Amino acid sequence: MIRVFSRNGPLSLKKFPVIYNTKRLVHSSDEEDEPNELWVTRSHYFKPVKTPMFPEGLFKGKVAFITGGGTGLGAGMATMLSSLGAKVAIVSRNIEVLKNTADVISSKSKNEVLPIRCNVCSSESVRDAVSECIDVLGLPTIVINNAAGNFISPTVKLTKHAWDSIMAVILNGTINVTVDIGKRLIAARQGGAFLNMSTSYTLSGSAFTVPSACAKSAVESFTKSLAAEWCIYGLRFNCIQPGHVHTPGATAQLDPTGRFMHGKLNKLPLGRYGEVEEVANLACYLVSDYSSWMTGSIIRLDGGEFNFAAGSFNHLIENVSDEEWAMIANLIKNKRKSAEEVVEQA
Repeated sequence: MIRVFSRNGPLSLKKFPVIYNTKRLVHSSDEEDEPNELWVTRSHYFKPVKTPMFPEGLFKGKVAFITGGGTGLGAGMATMLSSLGAKVAIVSRNIEVLKNTADVISSKSKNEVLPIRCNVCSSESVRDAVSECIDVLGLPTIVINNAAGNFISPTVKLTKHAWDSIMAVILNGTINVTVDIGKRLIAARQGGAFLNMSTSYTLSGSAFTVPSACAKSAVESFTKSLAAEWCIYGLRFNCIQPGHVHTPGATAQLDPTGRFMHGKLNKLPLGRYGEVEEVANLACYLVSDYSSWMTGSIIRLDGGEFNFAAGSFNHLIENVSDEEWAMIANLIKNKRKSAEEVVEQA
């Protein structure tokens, strides 16, 4: 039921059948599963640009170290950094995937891409991986903490192991890599740029992905804290909160049935999902000298989803026609006149 209120209390909508249309104002659960055509078609105004926005050779002579670099966003960021001249080390636990990704990237960029097996949850494994990177490519001055673990589940059904595994990869993994490479950069008196990957639901919390929300929130605090403490060593720290970008790995864990994301376009003001290359372009900016005056920043890149969801009346942009707005305006105007008449009579 929908009720509209004025200063004089609830207004009856029975006299206004066009307004009293719950299917227009409030979608049913079935309707939410289908993307609104108007939302989808507006995306033609906001077509993604997938090519690098920086000149070739921007990162020539630089070494980048990217966790979770074998697939998804990690592979996308590695691809763009390599195309712009960087030597890149990509690390994860799956060495075969890493080797395939490294071959694909290097065959296109003609720059060296080093696959390294590493479990970021282990400080010893991280130490060995960083040492291998230094031996082959050199000391990395670009570090992207992208490794993550997440899946959708009711919190009441999560085991301690599930909690620990997600916290270990996201939070402990970020800390292990950052502290190890950070100490080496400080000892070498070498500056560097660190980029951590987060999510927009750290701002609001999120049901059914509670361990991830907790871990990512801690990563953001870690980012801002070191931005203050380690600036004296020439080290910068920033963070990206990407919205929904379709990657096979993340989608398989968060929407294995394909049910939830299908209707999500209705909640994206720009009418489309993000592209890996769009995140990669932002990442390249944040680890480049073009952003040398930026540190401690948390940047949301989500197609406007968070802001749109936060506004109480934002959903009305597609659910109320011009005729209905005119009726509402007249209704409010008439009620205001009635109220003023009552005041005058009193």
